[in-house]
Amino acid sequence: MTASSAIGRGLSGIVAVVPVIPVIVVALLSGGCSENGAKAPGATPATAAPPAAADPGAHSVVGKAPAAVNGIVSVIVLEPQTPREFQPPAERPLMDQVTQTFVPAILFVRTGQPTDFKNSDDVLHNVRVREDATKSGTFNVAIPTGQIYTHTFERDGFYDVGCDIHPGMAAQVIATSSPYAILADAAGNFSFENVEPGAYRVTIYSGLDTIEKTIEVAGAVTTVGE
Repeated sequence: MTASSAIGRGLSGIVAVVPVIPVIVVALLSGGCSENGAKAPGATPATAAPPAAADPGAHSVVGKAPAAVNGIVSVIVLEPQTPREFQPPAERPLMDQVTQTFVPAILFVRTGQPTDFKNSDDVLHNVRVREDATKSGTFNVAIPTGQIYTHTFERDGFYDVGCDIHPGMAAQVIATSSPYAILADAAGNFSFENVEPGAYRVTIYSGLDTIEKTIEVAGAVTTVGE
C-alpha cells in the first residue's frame, strides 16, 4: 500500500488538531508497537505515579498477582470501599508517538482529568481510541508533527489506542478514579506506597481473568495474596 493510499483510508472520520502548548511528559513505559494490538504489550512493566500523601508514616500494600503470560502482565487497581476525594495528579499524563511507536505502551490516567496525546514524529499520525468493553469509539483525531491533542476520559475502563495510518502501532490507556493503579512485574509482584488507611477492593486484571479481593490497610505493610 502506498503512503498516500494509507493516509487516504486512515483519515476517514478523523478531525484535525489545533496547536496547543506542550506540557510535562509522564512516561510510564517505553514501548508500544504491536502488530496484533494485544491488550497489554509485553515489555518492562510501568507503574502509575504514586499519589501524593501527606502522611510520611507510609502504609504500603504489596502482593502477588498471576505471572505474565506471553508477555502480558497483570494490572492491579486499589479502590476505596468508602468513596473519597483524591488530590489531582501533579503532572498531566501524556502519550507520545515516537518512531511510529506509542510511548508509553500502557498509560494510567485519572478519570475526569485531562490527558495529552502528542506526535513527536516527522510524519502525520492519527490517534484512534476505543473503549475496550463496549468497542465504541472515544475519539479519532489527526495529529500533525509537534502537535498535542487533549482528551478527558469520563469513565473508568480500558481503552485501546491505534493509528489508522500506521496499523502496526498499538497501545492502551487505563482510566481509573483511584490513584492506586499499577502493573505487576513479569513474576506477578507488585507494590503500592503511601496508601491512605482504610478498606479497599483490590482488582487484578490478568489476561481475560478478573480477580477481586478486599483488604484493610492499617499497619505499615498490608499483603495481598495470590
